[in-house]
Amino acid sequence: MADIFREVDEDIRRERYSKLWKRYGIVVIAAAVLIVVGTASVVGWREYSRSVREAEGNRFAQALYLARSDNLAAAANAFAAIAEDSGAGYSALARLQEAAALNESGDRAAAIAAYDRLVADKSADPLLRDLASLFAVLHAFDTADAAELEQRLLPLIGDNKPLRYSARELQAFVAYKGGNLEDAKTRLRALIDDAEAPPGIRQRASEFLTAVGGGN
Repeated sequence: MADIFREVDEDIRRERYSKLWKRYGIVVIAAAVLIVVGTASVVGWREYSRSVREAEGNRFAQALYLARSDNLAAAANAFAAIAEDSGAGYSALARLQEAAALNESGDRAAAIAAYDRLVADKSADPLLRDLASLFAVLHAFDTADAAELEQRLLPLIGDNKPLRYSARELQAFVAYKGGNLEDAKTRLRALIDDAEAPPGIRQRASEFLTAVGGGN
């Protein structure tokens, strides 16, 4: 990662910001995804262990097998069915898996819609709903405008929200995507200065701030 950002520093001297984002934006977003995926794994296992029931467990395992066998359409349908008629724990996990299968199959719009269904499910674990919101932003990043992405992130940034730092990091990227460079720099500096922010997020914020010409 450090080598990539050293190359970015060199490119700043000869490229416009738009070219910089075109070449390196996906690297930054991918780094944010790693944080989210890690959270998803921990939360998913917790919910799975808490709500496990033999019949639903078998259905879920069968749907996972379909996904891992690259039978993505069948897997998405199976997870959607589980999400509709299972208990809250399995339902939320199935919805996340449905969205993942849809996205992997290339139907990003359907994946975002599945995440939105989980976000709207008041019976689901709030953390899983927030996670779905964050994934929806990540999947919509290339197609949605900055205003829509910012609106999706707003419910996630409050001081009591568990995914607030990932959401605030994405806010900075969204500001950059929308051409608001100074706002992006302000958000990045806020992350860097927040002692409670995860070290990885603070480091990425510092590296990206330098890359866009805002370093000390």
